[in-house]
This record gives sequence, C-alpha cells and structure tokens, in this order.
Amino acid sequence: MISVVILGSGNVATHLIDAFLKIDEIELRQVYTRNIKDLESFKNNIPTTNSIEFLKQADVTIISVSDDAISELSSKIKNSLVVHTSGSVDMSELKNSTNKGVFYPLQSFSKDKKINFKNIPICLEAEHNKDLNLLKRLALLLQGNIYHLDSNQRKRIHIAAVFVNNFTNHMYAIAHNICKKHDVSFDILHPLIMETSKKIKNLSPQEAQTGPAKRNDVETIKNHLNLLNQQQQELYLKITKSIQEYGNKL
Repeated sequence: MISVVILGSGNVATHLIDAFLKIDEIELRQVYTRNIKDLESFKNNIPTTNSIEFLKQADVTIISVSDDAISELSSKIKNSLVVHTSGSVDMSELKNSTNKGVFYPLQSFSKDKKINFKNIPICLEAEHNKDLNLLKRLALLLQGNIYHLDSNQRKRIHIAAVFVNNFTNHMYAIAHNICKKHDVSFDILHPLIMETSKKIKNLSPQEAQTGPAKRNDVETIKNHLNLLNQQQQELYLKITKSIQEYGNKL
C-alpha cells in the first residue's frame, strides 16, 4: 500500500485523484487546494483541506499546481518525499527540506475528457534510489510506461511535446476556423488527421512529410496565400520555409 497526498485541483491533479481512487493498493489520504469548491465531485471520497498546516503525512506528496507556484508551495511542506508533476520545472525548484522527486505524466489533460493512464509515459526523477523505486511502484500501479529522465532531458521532452501537441492543436484551430468560415464541416479532416498520426508510427516524420512545401509547388503555395488573411499568410510562409529548410539539411 502506498499512501499519497495531492496538492492541486487542476487538470493533472483531477485525473490523478480519479485514477488513484480506483486502485486498492493506493491510499489517497488527502487533497489540498486553495478553493475547496474545486473538489466538490470528490468531497465524499477523500479528505480535503485548504490549509498546509493540516497536511497529512504520506509516502508520496504530489504537487500538481501551476509551475510558478511549485517553489513557494513546496517550501511549506514537511512530508518525507515531495514530487511535482511538471514537465518544465527543474527538480531543484522544490524547496522542501526533505527528499525530492518528479512524477510527470506525459499527456494532454482536459478535465472533461477521461484519461486511461495505461501505457501513458510517466517520467520519473528522484534524488535517491529508494525514492525512485517508490515512484516506479506508483507508476506501475497506474500501468504507465516508465521513463527515468533527469531534469534536463525532461525539459527537452516537454518542448518536443509542445510542438507535437499544443502547436499542432493550434493548427487544428486555424483549420477549424477556415472550415467554419466557408461552411464546411471540420469532420471532413478527421480521417486525414488520424492517418497522419498513424503514419509516423511506421515512418520518421521526415519520411512522412508531404504537401506543397515538400514538393516546392510554387503555384499552389501562391494560390493558398491568396486565400488567407495576413496573420495566416505569415504563419503559412514561416512553416513552409521551415519545412523546406529542414528538408535541405537532411
């Protein structure tokens, strides 16, 4: 049995709470949040508090709050092992005087979208092997795929994740806007999106690259630019140039 305390009520914290409550080998002792109302849906299942002074002891104390709040919040915690769930914050930013670590699930979390942690990469880091082994046991209970990464590696992976997730999703938003503006259902692009995602499981992204930028199809590029607003044109040209320059370096 692993006892856990979670600090936070955002997307990652909410999904961890939900997952831990379903695992018999995990005892979720308490959840801290500044606004108890954020945990309304869990109030009958777990003790909650909005005071660090009343934080319970646990084998693992997980800080799952905004990056900017990690240092200050951790400095107030006396529990034996304190970890954060951030992809971009160094482990040394934890300011507790006890043992430190990182428990970073590499996934996109939205409160209204159910998440199954099975096979999700969970990036672990700890100061001591015994703590790393404890975090590994916790990750295995979630059935996640375990990666031992130091803070430098994790920060780089987080940047890569921003490109494949956040930036890509922004492209979807632009495409959605174009479809909506011209009265075409965005659903028409779903098969293309799925095929592109599946393709890079068997091909490298460089090998999978297609389109007018890859072919240097000047006339098509010009025609596209004529159909876009200024902001879209600037982005289109930058990405086109990046694709062409990147291909020339290979």
